Amino acid sequence: MRLANHSPPRRGGNGSTGGASFIRRCALIDLVAASFFSALVLFLLLAFTPLGDPLAASGRRYLGRQSASFARQREKVIAAIELGEEVVIKSCPAEEVDKMPCEDPRRNSLFDRYMNFYRERHCPAPGEALLCLVPPPKGYRVRIPWPESLHKIWHNNMPYNKIAERKGHQGWMTEEGPYFIFPGGGTMFPDGAEQYIEKLGQYIPIKKGILRTALDMGCGVASFGGFLLKENLLTLSFAPRDSHKSQIQFALERGIPAFVAMLGTRRLPFPAYAFDLIHCSRCLIPFTAYNGSYIVEVDRLLRPGGYLVISGPPVKWAKQESEWDHLQAAALALCYKLLVVDGNTAIWKKPSIASCLKENKLGIGYCRDSNDSSEAWYFKLNACVNKNLAKVEFAVGAIPKWPDRLLKPSPRLSLTERGDSFEADTELWARRVEYYKKSLGIKLESPSVRNVMDMNANLGGFAAALSHNDVWVMNVVPVLFPLTLDVIYDRGLTGVYHDWCEAFSTYPRTYDLLHVSGISSVVADSSSNLNRCHLVDLMVEMDRILRPKGTAVIRDSMEVIDKVAQIARAIRWTTDLHQVEPESPGDERILVITKNFVS
Repeated sequence: MRLANHSPPRRGGNGSTGGASFIRRCALIDLVAASFFSALVLFLLLAFTPLGDPLAASGRRYLGRQSASFARQREKVIAAIELGEEVVIKSCPAEEVDKMPCEDPRRNSLFDRYMNFYRERHCPAPGEALLCLVPPPKGYRVRIPWPESLHKIWHNNMPYNKIAERKGHQGWMTEEGPYFIFPGGGTMFPDGAEQYIEKLGQYIPIKKGILRTALDMGCGVASFGGFLLKENLLTLSFAPRDSHKSQIQFALERGIPAFVAMLGTRRLPFPAYAFDLIHCSRCLIPFTAYNGSYIVEVDRLLRPGGYLVISGPPVKWAKQESEWDHLQAAALALCYKLLVVDGNTAIWKKPSIASCLKENKLGIGYCRDSNDSSEAWYFKLNACVNKNLAKVEFAVGAIPKWPDRLLKPSPRLSLTERGDSFEADTELWARRVEYYKKSLGIKLESPSVRNVMDMNANLGGFAAALSHNDVWVMNVVPVLFPLTLDVIYDRGLTGVYHDWCEAFSTYPRTYDLLHVSGISSVVADSSSNLNRCHLVDLMVEMDRILRPKGTAVIRDSMEVIDKVAQIARAIRWTTDLHQVEPESPGDERILVITKNFVS
């Protein structure tokens, strides 16, 4: 290869022109370097010191002025509805196609970076958000039915190519014609989730009905959870809203249970001992940081006798030897048994006895103050373990196998103050769901229905009645209601805590069917009988998360249903009013709603 011929700089008559040019170039380089380092220092000062507070305050003032305008617009709509006037709620601007009110980067960027606090939920106050209907993207089509959707979806429904471009070589997803194709791979299992699951099955009883509920942390497009469904393991996958753009939206479009969440400063919105298996494949969670707060949160969520799988860093990872040592020490402190280290995959088994903690150098200790380990709505993370809360009867191996556990009363049922209603609730919802299918024309057995949400789940009876259908149900327990979510998980179902006066942590257009019994109660303050937020806000949120041509089933008194029907017309839904089943209260009615395409 011939080297380029660089001639020496030409000099003027006094020999100074080349030198001056050289000096100017050096000065320019120095100026660029100085500007870069100044910008870096300024960023660090703004991000990690109080000097950034005035700018953040300025941003908050701007958002405040914007919110005031939105509030006035909302008040006009609500006033018209209260007067019985017919109104039409407008569509949002096209750029709001993926609107997520509580995970809005514009709002969240104003918050502290410590422990990723800014990437958690930060919701606008009721009335501050723009009251509008989120439009679908151009070219949106009714989704591909399950189970075909596990392997491909319409590109136009989520026209975002970043993951395909960056992760296609790892088998995450590729673009082919009008589709995104999902080969089933992942960063730590590029040859496919099925092969990876087969390997885990050498050490974990995946195929025996012993395990049922799983949590996949930092899940990507959730292929791990998608392929575990073949083994009757119901995996709830989660990841934050991040630069990869819409990974959870891809998962839900595929028909895989998924949820937007960030493990930062708060507990995840699940009860204690919810999951039989917790999995992290290159999720990049610093488990032992902050005095072990994150590994302690994993311990809170993992059922006694359950399994923890961490695949990727820091397990036997180059230049992360210290982190790997700390992770092993944390697991040992919690009395976890290391079953195997296979390449970069480590598998531990949690003890089946009551909470166990050994002396350690990581700062993990027992909590001084007792708290409900199942309380998890905006609850600050603890770097400590609650004493003796777990019982052997909760443990993997002691709790009935799937599917028997679905109809067995939970050992934690007595703690809900509804211990005598389990069988009655199960029978009630079996009758009601049969009525929905036969008399209301709700096609729960149709391939067009895959992602279902019960917005007021109680003991999970509605979801249990759908267990033979090819659907999965997100059971939502409102946080002001009795905290029955642990009972739901003991049945082998999945769900989250939520307050319906805030937006749900999901992308738009992610559920095929929404069900709510007692819609007025989920926005009411039970102590004062006053509404904490308006039904308009709730129904606009329902419209956001419901797919075009999706269905909502709403049960309540005739007075409430009349109000709901009026709001439904404002949202441009098609409604159909029905009587309830013969044995249900006479004042109750059922409104079946179909969401129409709105551009």
